[in-house]
Amino acid sequence: MVELTESDIAMLTDTNFATFVTMNPDGSPHATITWVDSADGLVLVNTAEGRVKHRNCAANPRVAITVMRNGDAYNWISITGTVAGFETGLSHRYDGHGYSYTPGQVREILKIRPKRIIRYKD
Repeated sequence: MVELTESDIAMLTDTNFATFVTMNPDGSPHATITWVDSADGLVLVNTAEGRVKHRNCAANPRVAITVMRNGDAYNWISITGTVAGFETGLSHRYDGHGYSYTPGQVREILKIRPKRIIRYKD
């Protein structure tokens, strides 16, 4: 496992959106824009049980994440790693209030252990 730097953690814990890539069962990539966070050296990604992200990670835990600071294409990090666990929570930092989910939906956090980090800053 590689270590997240203070700058990486700042980018992950700010209100920057991320592109999150998982692998579909047929081997094709599935990319979505999502909320991210960081805790205990892990990258955290928000989703819900049963969504494509959840199903893909349960079947193949290898993932990739790219985060641009404030949408700046010259200031980003790209992280590849594996999903090490699933938990619940995450939304207040992005929209100022708790996520009002669909009744019956189980929100979850994917806990990702970084294996490789590429950093680009202008």
